[in-house]
Amino acid sequence: MKTFATVLALGLFAVTNTVYAQNGEIGGSTLGAYLESIRDFINIYLIPFLFAIAFIVFIWGIFQYFIAGGANEEQRDKGKQLVMWGIIGFVIMVSVWGLVNLVTNTFNLNNDSSDLELPTFDIAN
Repeated sequence: MKTFATVLALGLFAVTNTVYAQNGEIGGSTLGAYLESIRDFINIYLIPFLFAIAFIVFIWGIFQYFIAGGANEEQRDKGKQLVMWGIIGFVIMVSVWGLVNLVTNTFNLNNDSSDLELPTFDIAN
C-alpha cells in the first residue's frame, strides 16, 4: 500500500509538471495556477478513475454472486463481500465529494483563481 501511495504521489507530480511544460510556465508559474492544475487533475482524471474502479468491483461482485457462485457458497460470499466494498466505495466518494462542495460553496472558493493575489510583506515601511 505504501508503494501505491508513492507511485500515486509521483504520478501527480509528473502530470502537473507536464501540464506546466505544455503551457510554458515552469519557471514563472503562480501558486494559484499550480493548485488549479492539481484540482483539474483530480476532477478530470482521478475521481472518474476511482468511480470506475468502484463500479468494476461492484459488477465483478455481482458476477461472483449470481453467475460464478450459483451453487458454490464460498464464491457467493466472495461476491457478496465485493458488492459491499463497491457500495462502500461509492458512498465514501459521494460523501467526500459532497463535503468538498459544501466547503467550497460555504467559503466561496469556487471563483476563478486567476485573480488570486498572494499575501506579501512590505519591508520598506
